[in-house]
Amino acid sequence: MPSLPAGTLYRGKVGMWSWVLHRITGVAIFFFLLVHVLDTALVRLSPEAYNAVINTYKTPLIGVAELGLVAAVLYHSMNGVRIVLIDFWRKGVKYQNIMFWIVVSIAFIVFAIFTPRHLSHVFG
Repeated sequence: MPSLPAGTLYRGKVGMWSWVLHRITGVAIFFFLLVHVLDTALVRLSPEAYNAVINTYKTPLIGVAELGLVAAVLYHSMNGVRIVLIDFWRKGVKYQNIMFWIVVSIAFIVFAIFTPRHLSHVFG
């Protein structure tokens, strides 16, 4: 009786979830950059409108949302390095699960260091 295939690199395992998170964070960063370019362009059209928009960003809600942006950039950038290693390092596929957990761990540590300082600026 033939055995069932063991699965591929991305079939419901760590590789697939890292792929999904990479795409989600990439789209979120893209939309942030789009809004950032558009609101920065306001300074040429109307400095008063630009100042009004910037003042709406100085709220605690936006300050907390910036934490999400930082988390997305941390994960996306570090996972991008992991993807490069998988593509160009001979043993990258073999160690891709370990590298994923290293990426998540380092991103979490950096985020944990950043968060208290950022929140002290937002609420302080």
